[in-house]
Amino acid sequence: MEEINEIYDQDVLESQAVINAPADFTSPEALYQELIAKIRSYHPSTDISMIEKAYHLADNAHKDQLRKSGEPYIVHPLCVANILAELELDKESIVAGLLHDVVEDTEFTVAQITDMFSEEIALLVDGVTKLTKLNYSMDKVELQAENLRKMFLAMAKDIRVILIKLADRLHNMRTLKYKEPEKQKETARETMDIYAPIAQRLGISKIKIELDDLSLKYLEPDVYKELAEKIATKKSERQAYIDTIVNEVRTHIDAAGIPAKIDGRIKHFFSIYKKMVNQNKSLEQIYDLFAVRIIVDSLKDCYAALGVIHEMYKPIPGRFKDYIAMPKPNMYQSLHTTLIGPKGAPFEIQIRTYDMHRTAEYGIAAHWKYKEGADGKGNASNAEEEKLTWLRQVLEWQRDLSDNKEFLSLLKNDFDLFSESVYAFTPTGDVKTLPTGSNPIDFAYSIHSAVGNKMVGARVNGKLVPIDYVIQNGDRIEIMTSQNSKGPSRDWLSIVKSTQAKNKINQWFKSELKDDNITRGKELVVNYCKTKSIVLSDLLKSEFINVVMRKYGFRDWESILAAIGHGGLKEGQVVNRLLEEYKKKHKKEITDENVLETISDFKDTRLPQKKSKSGIVVEGIHDVAVRFSKCCSPVPGDEIVGFVTRGRGVSIHRTDCINVINLPEEDRARLIDAEWNIADGKVTGGVYTAEIKIYANNRTGVLVDVSKVFTENKIDVTSMNVRTSKQGTATISIGFEINGVEQLNEIIAKIRNVESVIDIERTAG
Repeated sequence: MEEINEIYDQDVLESQAVINAPADFTSPEALYQELIAKIRSYHPSTDISMIEKAYHLADNAHKDQLRKSGEPYIVHPLCVANILAELELDKESIVAGLLHDVVEDTEFTVAQITDMFSEEIALLVDGVTKLTKLNYSMDKVELQAENLRKMFLAMAKDIRVILIKLADRLHNMRTLKYKEPEKQKETARETMDIYAPIAQRLGISKIKIELDDLSLKYLEPDVYKELAEKIATKKSERQAYIDTIVNEVRTHIDAAGIPAKIDGRIKHFFSIYKKMVNQNKSLEQIYDLFAVRIIVDSLKDCYAALGVIHEMYKPIPGRFKDYIAMPKPNMYQSLHTTLIGPKGAPFEIQIRTYDMHRTAEYGIAAHWKYKEGADGKGNASNAEEEKLTWLRQVLEWQRDLSDNKEFLSLLKNDFDLFSESVYAFTPTGDVKTLPTGSNPIDFAYSIHSAVGNKMVGARVNGKLVPIDYVIQNGDRIEIMTSQNSKGPSRDWLSIVKSTQAKNKINQWFKSELKDDNITRGKELVVNYCKTKSIVLSDLLKSEFINVVMRKYGFRDWESILAAIGHGGLKEGQVVNRLLEEYKKKHKKEITDENVLETISDFKDTRLPQKKSKSGIVVEGIHDVAVRFSKCCSPVPGDEIVGFVTRGRGVSIHRTDCINVINLPEEDRARLIDAEWNIADGKVTGGVYTAEIKIYANNRTGVLVDVSKVFTENKIDVTSMNVRTSKQGTATISIGFEINGVEQLNEIIAKIRNVESVIDIERTAG
């Protein structure tokens, strides 16, 4: 694997102009000198006293700390500061990068940072520290959404906080090989789901590309290794082909008198991987593995160069994109055209100006309002403020959406790195950017909720079209509305492509049809309980309901029912959480009162406690067969109770077993005390069988990922059953052998980290 890493680091990253990582174990002093050289290359001032002061403070504060790699901890903040310097950020950001771990990991406080430097720097350090403390546990959707809300609020307050955090995450990903495998996957998944999309949305391709590729390296190591090997085997052949194209293009561009910088680069690993997955092709079937980039002086030269290129090579129809006339939301501008090369293989050419190239590489960091010289006072122009309109949109969503799950869904879809866009025009000439496959309903809601809610039809290029018409690039769309409209149809939810439209439609149904949704929600909950043989009246206690309300962020029970009614929540989620709280309460009651009060009469004649080969001590009974009940599968560490059967000895149950809880009053006299036999700190009796139920959103590979957890932990699976509901929820019942409840809890915690897993519960009767 180390050889493959070298292939990747030296061959691919360098050819993509990704921010270069300093070599491992570079001395702190060398890194500091490198930092100063970078700052002086772009910063007009030669005064580095504040940066020097921050370096010495951080070096002293972290002097006794080491990283997992064994290098001095100060190397990390120095590398973070170097990344920020490569983005050409201001001195305050560099200082905050050097100090970003000081408040969290040492005795220094925010107040001390304020006194020693400035309130501005202290706020940056404090902002990064708060983000570091966030918990992105993927099985806790509400917590993840809440954490993302905090992150976007921090971005709105000062975008530099996120830039520092991205630099921090990039260096952590570069050194992820020193972490344990489980932590590697967890960090890589978090990076792929949160940090890479944010870098993409901020337009910082230098960071986004490297985060993507490093995440792939740890999430799909086999795929990564195979890609590296196959690309390396054809390195010389590929380079010769790229050089041929570049030389041909340079000859013709020079002949046309257009000053330009021309180079070729291989597309990054993650881009190739996504193309293989989306097009269901092998690496050998993908020909456009590289792109030629032409950088020119002016906008006029961009289109002139495009004309020269289309004269040289035959363009592939439908593969030309003008992101200059219609930039991407993250400020990206360029002309993209795919052509047929000299040997019949397709390749891509990107044409842009130097300013556009800088924006493509550095995104918001190339434009942000703290750059010195915007107006001489550090304020941004109106044009630059418009670059962050998407962030204001996110903050509006936060205000509009009380449901964390809706917000998270909208956010993730808006941040989708790989969805293509279609551009359409309003009658007044405004451009609307929508996901490919969008229809007039999506367009209407992109204008305003009121337009979508009152929509009755649409005209495209002057002609009436059905509401499921697929919008094409350049369409001019007029939405027809009526005050007599009764509002959107539920069928629209299956037609629209944009999550924004779906959420606005759901918002309408939630507010307009709340009573109907409450009724439907009640019916769904009642039916679910019937199918699971759950007594609903036992669960509808205020103490249990309050827990569920806090978990899902609702103020009353009717709002939860309404959310279930309109599809915002699944009835199984809510009932299972109520049941979990009920079991906690009931378990305590059985342990403390019921079992002790209902010991059978024959125990009055006490006999010495006898040890059993099963690992169980049963009070008052010996020479009797002891067996573990299959209904609840107790394991060491569980609270247990015995039940004297007719002719089959004593069966051992968990105290929270449904069969024990619902035991008829006349049979409770046959309950008897039992406990685990502890010898030398361990339970005798060997391995025990446990059974759990896993609820997950059905997807290809979910069973493989779950099974892998057991294989990696060397746990024998004794049974497995899988069924999938019409709603797409998979229920996986697994029986397996373990040595106690601690090992069981560890396994459950690891399974919760598997993508798509919603909930896990132990079989309890």
